[in-house]
Amino acid sequence: MRTRTENTARVVVIGAGMAGARLAARVPGVTVIGEEAHAPYNRVLLAEVLAGRYEPDVIALPPAEVRRGVRAVRIDRAERRVLCDDGSVVGYEHLVLATGSNPVLPPLRGLGHTLPDGVHPFRTLDDCLALRAAVRPGVRAVVIGGGLLGVSAARALAECGAQVVLAQQGEHLMERQLDAEAAGMLRGHLEALGVEVHTECRVRGLRCTGGHTPAVRAVELADGYELEAEITVLACGVRPRTGLAQAAGLEVRKGVVVDDELRTSDPYVHAVGDCAEHDGTVYGLAGAALEQADVLAEVLAGRPARYRGTRALTRLTLRSPATPVAAGTTGAAVVPERSGGLDLAAFGDSRPMPGDDVIRLADATRGAYRTVVVRGDRLAGGVLFGDLAAVGSLARTWQDDDPIPADMSLLHLLTNDGGF
Repeated sequence: MRTRTENTARVVVIGAGMAGARLAARVPGVTVIGEEAHAPYNRVLLAEVLAGRYEPDVIALPPAEVRRGVRAVRIDRAERRVLCDDGSVVGYEHLVLATGSNPVLPPLRGLGHTLPDGVHPFRTLDDCLALRAAVRPGVRAVVIGGGLLGVSAARALAECGAQVVLAQQGEHLMERQLDAEAAGMLRGHLEALGVEVHTECRVRGLRCTGGHTPAVRAVELADGYELEAEITVLACGVRPRTGLAQAAGLEVRKGVVVDDELRTSDPYVHAVGDCAEHDGTVYGLAGAALEQADVLAEVLAGRPARYRGTRALTRLTLRSPATPVAAGTTGAAVVPERSGGLDLAAFGDSRPMPGDDVIRLADATRGAYRTVVVRGDRLAGGVLFGDLAAVGSLARTWQDDDPIPADMSLLHLLTNDGGF
């Protein structure tokens, strides 16, 4: 294919995800190269699309000029240009890598480079729409991975009427965010929705049909037990997309290494979002991606700005639908309400260390639970489940890293709304 050279842009962004779209909205005249055919969208709401609550256009981000369906294949740092798979070449004064991350495909027997029919990652809008098209009432679905993404996918599939099994290798659900007690309450809520939850459950492989196009039929566990599966969802985490950066000779560790101005080892190249590693941390969170994009917009405008890391709050809302929801190509199915909604928030480190103070309040009748960890005179983290009335003040105290006033009782941290 012949190469055509285009005019040099002041700022070129590779990646049209949430970070790339945010930057384009903040910096005029940006050229965005987006591999997906869709307009930029809010990835946090993919589970709502899967459940049929939202159509794809509802989660679209504000319009941005994006070259859709074009993949950047090489960065020529010496000439400051990006080569694309359609033969075009885009010059830049400043380049921003917002390449995001890829889903982790676990090393399972029966899982090769080409996924068998019925096996779905859950990372992009195309992944979501393919899964939604495959779901029908009564279909047997196994979700591998009990983190935030796996829990969200399992809930959405259950709302579509699927018979869902959630297999989590760790001791409890959402281990990165929740303590055991909160995870137990989350498990109870999922089970009330009809989800069968297995923890400390290691998956060994997939049993698939033979032939030219294999299809999944069961998920094999390490103990030899098989979970029947017509659909299998891989929710085993994500890995930063760093291939372009590595090939271009940029410094890469877990992610593309950046400084406080989101600058890589090349002063004309920056990185933001899931692909970026700042101060040894790859956040992989929407809040961090947006915060990094905002800081970089200031830097590119020549204004003083520094990124000092993100203190992110994780929120999850699970609802039980009593209205028709999309059920793939077979039309809509009414899923009866089996449980009330659930609100969950987690921030910081909720796992206490020696010397920490821990305060817990629980109301079994209302299904409410709150716990905070205080380390010295600072709030280290906490979990709120069922009743989030106090989350605003707690999150602000934690995010600002302010000392807790000496005259404030620890109990007041959890009851600034008047208690349960």
